[in-house]
Amino acid sequence: MAELLTDPDDPRLDDYRALTDLALRTRFEPPHGLFIAEGELVVRRALRAGYRMRSLLIDEKRTRQHHDLAPESAPVYAAAPPVLEKVTGFHVHRGVLASFHRRPGPSVGQLLAESQRLLIMEDINNHTNIGAVFRGAAGLGMDAVLLSPTCADPLYRRSIRVSMGEVFALPYAVLAPWPDGLDLVRDAGFTVLALTPDPAATPIGSLRPEQRRRPALLFGAEGPGLSHAAVDTSDLAVRIPMSRGVDSLNVAAAAAVACFAVNLDM
Repeated sequence: MAELLTDPDDPRLDDYRALTDLALRTRFEPPHGLFIAEGELVVRRALRAGYRMRSLLIDEKRTRQHHDLAPESAPVYAAAPPVLEKVTGFHVHRGVLASFHRRPGPSVGQLLAESQRLLIMEDINNHTNIGAVFRGAAGLGMDAVLLSPTCADPLYRRSIRVSMGEVFALPYAVLAPWPDGLDLVRDAGFTVLALTPDPAATPIGSLRPEQRRRPALLFGAEGPGLSHAAVDTSDLAVRIPMSRGVDSLNVAAAAAVACFAVNLDM
């Protein structure tokens, strides 16, 4: 049964404080080995992926609806919407939040050995984009994701929510040093394909079969795009042909198009 909490300062709610404060949450969550999942579907996917729940916090009006979400080892707290909003900093319209323990992820070497198709991100620090890229990569046949050390945290609440929990399904690791770590990808037999709007780049539809066999699609942040060093370290610069004078797509849309293009044999 859920325990009703009425005091926003109750220390049992500390995991859920100021969820909209990115700087504070970044300082709190990874060092404490925690992340926050929002919404019933995402919470269930985190549990299915084997993450250990620390606690569950629900809107008191949804206690009966979500009483089965938490394992016996995790306490269940309920609170009225005004209390939830004061604690979290936003209206918890999905009615469900859960605190989970992080766990060690696979190594870069393990992912390189077990994967055939990679997606690599450089300096993408927008959590919405991170989540959307993960969702597209998972749905369009990629095996794993590698992140430069400057990328945003895939287990930040917004990233998880936008990915619809696919950050739990697709393994990932941080690739360092950057961009020299791309040499490890190439040495493992992948073709590193740097996505760029440069008109001199090879159209992605023109890739030869051997270039699509073990692709590692490399994307940079919106605006600056890939660094010159990352492009120089890649095997080939690749572009998505555009029309009507449009320069490029949102990075998540571009990633989805590119993933589909190299996985036409799915």
